[in-house]
Amino acid sequence: MSFSAEDLRLDAEVEIARIGDWMMETLRTPLRRRGVVVGLSGGIDSSVTAALAVRALGADRVFGLFMPEDESDPQSLALGRELAQTLGVATVVETIGPILAAAGCYERRDAFIREILPDYGEGWRCKVVLESPFSGRGLALSWLVAADPAGREVKKRMPASVYLGMIAAANMKQRTRKQLEYYHADRLNYAVAGTPNRLEYDQGFYVKNGDGAADLKPIAHLYKTQVYQLAEALGVPEAIRRRPPTTDTWSLPQTQDEYYFSLPHGLMDICLYALNHGRSAAETAAATGMQTDEVEAAWQAIAAKRRVAVSLGAPPLTLLPVS
Repeated sequence: MSFSAEDLRLDAEVEIARIGDWMMETLRTPLRRRGVVVGLSGGIDSSVTAALAVRALGADRVFGLFMPEDESDPQSLALGRELAQTLGVATVVETIGPILAAAGCYERRDAFIREILPDYGEGWRCKVVLESPFSGRGLALSWLVAADPAGREVKKRMPASVYLGMIAAANMKQRTRKQLEYYHADRLNYAVAGTPNRLEYDQGFYVKNGDGAADLKPIAHLYKTQVYQLAEALGVPEAIRRRPPTTDTWSLPQTQDEYYFSLPHGLMDICLYALNHGRSAAETAAATGMQTDEVEAAWQAIAAKRRVAVSLGAPPLTLLPVS
């Protein structure tokens, strides 16, 4: 029996009610918290998480945080504010650039860049790009894309030490944001609501003890296309629904597809759904318009990223069970 993107279609209102009931019960017990804190990035996932919380708990029990840094896209803050105004939630701006600078986030990253691009300095911008699973060159390759002050771009293959160093420095951004989310959650007796969707949760597109940390994750079971379905039903502003998913981590613009998933989220959703439900590569190719070998390459990439996700989601290890 054939399948298509329609297999991922939800009854949005039923799903919103189901998630809302779960959130209320989870806050009541076992969390025993009064409300939720949500970091608002201006993206679709945090917007839907906040809107679900407001629908379930009321705006007076949802607190939003804006946490821009020196390299954030200004549109992220503008869209986050539009969402907060639409939902009627209280918010605060916590500018984390000075914290990151004091911890050496930017300086450490730039030092790694200069190992392969000595001219990199003031006025330059950068991003990290992972090798596409469709290139045939292997999934372990990573690339630095940098632009000089005049906008001229250069692309350099990164050795593992430079890649790991840049990621380690960039991860300081997510961990700093999470620290502030828990500060506000503690003072309010609230829980922290995480915002990863199924693609991110399944394939490890989050930072351990950063955006992967939370007390509850209301949309972790939803494919990205399903998040967009709920966004429309919840009245998330159209500007947010139209915005391409971005990392908003690097100083050069970058989409999540370019950085991590290698496919538009609609196609990746179908590939992941097919893999999870035992569909053949031929059936998946017909549903996506991809070639069979491209589907198989996408599945290989999913399997590789799932191996990373295992360690990201694992609890701390102990010599003996402690309970």
